[in-house]
Amino acid sequence: MTRTDSTPDPGTDPVAADPMIAGPGAPDAGASSATADRAGAEPAAPRARRGRSGTSAGGGPAARWGAGFVGLLLGLAVWALLTSGLVTDDPVIGGMSPVETWAGFGELLDRGVLISDAAVSLYRLVAGLAVAALLGVPLGLWLGLRRRAEAVAGPLVQFLRMISPLSWAPVAIAVFGIGNEPVIFLVAAAAIWPIMLSTSSGVHAMDPGYLDVARTMGASGSERLTRVVIPAVRPAILGGIRLALGTAWIVLVPAEMLGVRSGLGYQILNARDQLAYDQVMAVILVIGVLGFALDSLSRLILRERTAR
Repeated sequence: MTRTDSTPDPGTDPVAADPMIAGPGAPDAGASSATADRAGAEPAAPRARRGRSGTSAGGGPAARWGAGFVGLLLGLAVWALLTSGLVTDDPVIGGMSPVETWAGFGELLDRGVLISDAAVSLYRLVAGLAVAALLGVPLGLWLGLRRRAEAVAGPLVQFLRMISPLSWAPVAIAVFGIGNEPVIFLVAAAAIWPIMLSTSSGVHAMDPGYLDVARTMGASGSERLTRVVIPAVRPAILGGIRLALGTAWIVLVPAEMLGVRSGLGYQILNARDQLAYDQVMAVILVIGVLGFALDSLSRLILRERTAR
């Protein structure tokens, strides 16, 4: 007996050639071809992903540190070139060369003023940030949770935020006198706004369903605040404190040039009055190194706190 193939030929059978006539159970040559094309194209995606991951794996911590070190060397080379006398023969510029700055740094250490002034500046910074956080976080929570309060106080907050903190220096000296208090006040006046606004923005970004669930479960107002709101906005608060740290460090140095006799800002003025521009440059470098270290520490703490 001769066996015949029951599969219709699309070239001779019009029913098999038209899927609308053949029905859903009939084989579709176009679909089979598309399926085969997809099957052949599927291995390309993992290869592309592997290529991207391989590229990102090349930029590890060692490569980033190496690139940063090269950038520092380039900055040092430009600094040496600008103060070498090839650009200008100004003795003030020449006195701020890398070699002269290193000598000035040693003189400040020998006099015993550099470490003590840096410690005083860090104390004023931390005190000002603490005052700003103690005031800014509650105010930010209040503005974020009370829309009517934000509508009333929002224009006033924006108006005060745009006033330079250093413009309050005469008022601070008149009220607090000479010493640490006016500097701490100016640092707090500069740092409070990033903390307050970041906290308020974090409250606005919070899912309102969290509060609804806590309210349904019978949580009191204080429990909703301490167990729902504050944990939800903690990353925003920490981010605001980091922004406030940079702003406060920038304001601290000029604030120490107004009516105080200690701190890194005062030491810059003192060295300038002595025409010791090598020491001026040395203090400027110390300010930059401390600021970089503070920012790196804040980023590390923020990363660990956010990951928990």
